[in-house]
Amino acid sequence: MIRSKVILFPYYLTLKLRNHLYDKGIYKSYQFDVPVISIGNITAGGTGKTPTTELVVRLLKSQHKVAVLSRGYKRKTRGFRIVDTDATTREVGDEPLQMRKKYEDVIVAVDANRKRGITQLLSLPQEIRPEVIVLDDAFQHRKVRPLKNILLIDYNRPLFKDNLLPIGRLRDLPEQIRRADAIIVTKSPEYLDEWERDIIKKANRINDYCPCFFARIKYCPIEPIFAELGDKRYIYSKEVGLFTGIANIKPLLMHLSDIYEQITQTTYRDHHEFTRSNIRDIEYFARSNPRALLLTTEKDAHRLVSNRHISSELKKRLFYIPIETEFLTNEESHRFRNFINGCMPVRTATGNTLFEF
Repeated sequence: MIRSKVILFPYYLTLKLRNHLYDKGIYKSYQFDVPVISIGNITAGGTGKTPTTELVVRLLKSQHKVAVLSRGYKRKTRGFRIVDTDATTREVGDEPLQMRKKYEDVIVAVDANRKRGITQLLSLPQEIRPEVIVLDDAFQHRKVRPLKNILLIDYNRPLFKDNLLPIGRLRDLPEQIRRADAIIVTKSPEYLDEWERDIIKKANRINDYCPCFFARIKYCPIEPIFAELGDKRYIYSKEVGLFTGIANIKPLLMHLSDIYEQITQTTYRDHHEFTRSNIRDIEYFARSNPRALLLTTEKDAHRLVSNRHISSELKKRLFYIPIETEFLTNEESHRFRNFINGCMPVRTATGNTLFEF
């Protein structure tokens, strides 16, 4: 334990100093003239940022012009870029491309420099200029001061029982939870009583004044990756070959184990780019298991759809399982909707706007 603390001390000191400089205003944070909602985490990977970002987008897009800004993790390009539906994951990243294809009436952009990215979005022509910007994975990005900071915490990984990287999974100090305007405990069990909720709140030192919501993963019906070729008869198979490049596969395995009698899994690193060798391995499995469903995640599917090594025959058997963030109760869903709506300006009879805080 002492050795671990010695190893982590330089990183701890760097984070402590950085946050202190932002808190004191020595490092400047920028605000903008439209609502900016940040969604992020302190734990590295696998807390459900993308489905939660999509949830917020769905709540906003029917009434407002929405833009999503992401850094575009693992893309091979740099700078600001608006995501087109015909882009590739190498150009924009898998998660931004996923959101762009699902919500074609929403602007999705990528830029590692969030301040520059927001400035670029606000310079768009008035008819498409966003009325609200949702930042994906930006809790640590303190150069921008959002109107609301939504922090995600994995139910199974209490912040104050974890360690900083590389020993643990924390990207920032757990005490930074104090900056959150709302907290969503993701990957929760389907039912939690008040006593169990209180235990989680205490383990994460969540203050009573901070709105706290509990959510679970909702698995949606399986879809073919290649819609025009997918043979949906494979959906009814009792065998599945699962291949994924995501941070945490355990919840998905638990879900699938209730449905399928036999699961053969191949796991890759998060945001893995599938190679020709990987595709050959999948083809070999397909030939050896002619009745098996070949299944992956929605995020992985967007990296596969442009893969030129996949044969037409294999395309018939490739499917993915979409996920959504779903609150445990209708009351929580209603409260969260009100929280998001409260971020938006109220239009007066004279046409002016007032912000609700």
